[in-house]
Amino acid sequence: MINILNSWKSYLELTKPGVQILLFASCISGMLIASDFNPQIEVFIFGLLGISFLAASSAVINHLFDKEIDAKMSRTSSRPIVTGKISKRQATIFASALYFLGSLMLIAFANFLTWLLTTLTFIFYAFIYTRYLKFMTSQNIVIGGLAGAMPPLLGWAAVTNSIEPNALLLVLIILVWTPPHFWALAIHRVEDYAEAEVPMLPVQKGVEFTKLHILLYTILLIVVTVLPYAVEMFKEVYLVCALLLGAIFLNLAIRLKIDGSNKLAMPTFAFSIWYLAALFAAMLVDSYINS
Repeated sequence: MINILNSWKSYLELTKPGVQILLFASCISGMLIASDFNPQIEVFIFGLLGISFLAASSAVINHLFDKEIDAKMSRTSSRPIVTGKISKRQATIFASALYFLGSLMLIAFANFLTWLLTTLTFIFYAFIYTRYLKFMTSQNIVIGGLAGAMPPLLGWAAVTNSIEPNALLLVLIILVWTPPHFWALAIHRVEDYAEAEVPMLPVQKGVEFTKLHILLYTILLIVVTVLPYAVEMFKEVYLVCALLLGAIFLNLAIRLKIDGSNKLAMPTFAFSIWYLAALFAAMLVDSYINS
């Protein structure tokens, strides 16, 4: 019984549940906002599960491709494939099952557009980014961030069967949020990334250069988060929350830039997660109040 439980914990770890929760939440937000909080229940449940299954499948494939890199980094050296708890064959079968089950749900209960967009996102992250882009440029996170920014659009498409400008604004917000989020972690783990020969920005350009770009992207993020209010997608509740959250993020980015050490890198990274969660919560509250 204990072995079975440990095995399932290892399989769950392959799906990167911490990342999936944030993707899950932003996908739900896209669904609820697009449907005025009244989605068809089967589309909501199975659309969400289908998108999540494909996202989980791409995470498993990421583990497969990154086995050698993960073994060199202290943060990832205990992952299931690295330690042998899950074999490559088992992980491949697991990833395939997740992809096909998720695809069936999307095609049967959502629509072809959502399946197509989710599959393209899956291919981009699992194969193009993980296998190639990550190692080609120090701007890997800027480009690869598109995959992580897609869930609001995928959720939106699931309930509307369309791609709309407002949904693309949500994608843009996450896309601009991604670099300062991951670069803060990369500063904290710069030695790990250097050892694994992953050309993250602080490895290639230095920590101070990265701190400056975290600050610049945070300023850009504040501007971008005002756009949904400017186009009347959301109203004052959202705007106030977006500006307050942006001010806190900016304060951290400024302090990180002027601080001679890297001790604020992890607090900045941690806050960025709460920032995005709170921002999307503000979107939902504003939409519900004004729906």
